[in-house]
Formats: sequence, structure tokens, C-alpha cells
Amino acid sequence: MYEILLERNAERDLKKLPKDMFDRVLLGIKSLAQNPKPHRVRKIVGSKNGWRIRIGDYRVIYEVDEEGRAVKIMRIRHRREAYR
Repeated sequence: MYEILLERNAERDLKKLPKDMFDRVLLGIKSLAQNPKPHRVRKIVGSKNGWRIRIGDYRVIYEVDEEGRAVKIMRIRHRREAYR
């Protein structure tokens, strides 16, 4: 099991989501505790340990700390705004 850590920005992003997407994204984040690198995950180019996962039209951008067994959620953004 990995510990899930939410950055303040990610927490704000999560609160702004519509109710139906909030539930889907939260379920996706919880699943990262079991497997932080599922088959649908992509590495962020130019980042040492940055990853992204797609949930509908939203992207969850996070880092994995293998030694500390933690997943740090950085941002939750709509795909058109995710990489700005």
C-alpha cells in the first residue's frame, strides 16, 4: 500500500470538479494506493518521477516516492489546462 498525499493545489482542483467527476477522480486517486503505475499511466516527459493518469477529460498529475511508499498528487486539471 502507498500513502496518498494531496498537495494544496490538487485539493483545490478536486473541490472545483462537478459532483460526478469528483467521484470518478477520487476513485481513481484511491486506486493509486494499490498500484501507483497502472497500465494506463504515462510518464511526464522531462520529469524524473512525474506521472499522469487520465480520468475522463481530466488528468491527475502526481509523483511516486518508491522509498517512502507515497503518491503525491500535484494537480487535477482538465486536459486542455493540465500542462500549462
